[in-house]
Amino acid sequence: MAALICGSLAFDTIMHFEGRFKEQILAEQLHILNVSFLVPRLQRDFGGCAGNIAYSMKLLGAEPLPMATLGNDGASYLQRLQDLGISTAHIKTIDDTFTAQAMIMTDLDNNQITAFHPGAMMQAHALHVEKHPDIRLGIISPDGRDAMLSHAQQMADAGIPFVFDPGQGLPMFDGQELRHFIELATWVTVNDYEGKMLSDRTGWSSAEISSHVKGLIVTLGAQGCEVWQQGHQHVVDPVKAQAVVDPTGCGDAWRGALLFGLEQGWDLLKCAELGNRLGAIKIASRGPQNYQLT
Repeated sequence: MAALICGSLAFDTIMHFEGRFKEQILAEQLHILNVSFLVPRLQRDFGGCAGNIAYSMKLLGAEPLPMATLGNDGASYLQRLQDLGISTAHIKTIDDTFTAQAMIMTDLDNNQITAFHPGAMMQAHALHVEKHPDIRLGIISPDGRDAMLSHAQQMADAGIPFVFDPGQGLPMFDGQELRHFIELATWVTVNDYEGKMLSDRTGWSSAEISSHVKGLIVTLGAQGCEVWQQGHQHVVDPVKAQAVVDPTGCGDAWRGALLFGLEQGWDLLKCAELGNRLGAIKIASRGPQNYQLT
């Protein structure tokens, strides 16, 4: 059985600022912000939510099916997926644009500033979700706005249970649209910041959101995560990382573990425990797709 992963494929340029943003940005001068950060270390990685989640699932022995778009510069990414044994059957190349690009700067406190060029991701709505006996579940992760709306509806129409993972795409939607996503979804996952925004926009508390789905998971970084089911909260303890090197892609590693567990028929608490372990392993490596399971 397989999991359909709707989301982005992107090239990540990761820059490491050897200071703290809070010491460089003056709160009282935000209206005339003009800052520059020296980044001695820079690397380019394969990224994007769909690619990162697929990588995590493949490490765990699952069969991910990323559904996404690449640009005319995406041949190397396509080859990488094939080398990893990840299906590219649902990936479309858009010839007149670039692959999505994320420029991510991380400081010593693991705060991040990201600039994102969507490129081919904005054409992802050209892809269509269809019912298939091998697809057991799916996820709607950050993608083009039209793609997220259409793919969620198509998954629901096809009877595919799915995780709604709005991520950094959450601000694109108003309260009515977000409530509709939740009503279509089977599970919802957000980080703590996104969870607050989701509640603010929908007017629903975490307990209320969980009453519309089988479960709401709120990840809390180094503090573990909350699992909400039918209005009841459970806290899942964190796993201590051997080293804190780079948070890029930790949330996607966590979501890959979630999908793996759901595909195995695990309960949400067990899924969350595995997610916390994967996040702790990932944060000890630079880049979103360079960690290994030992």
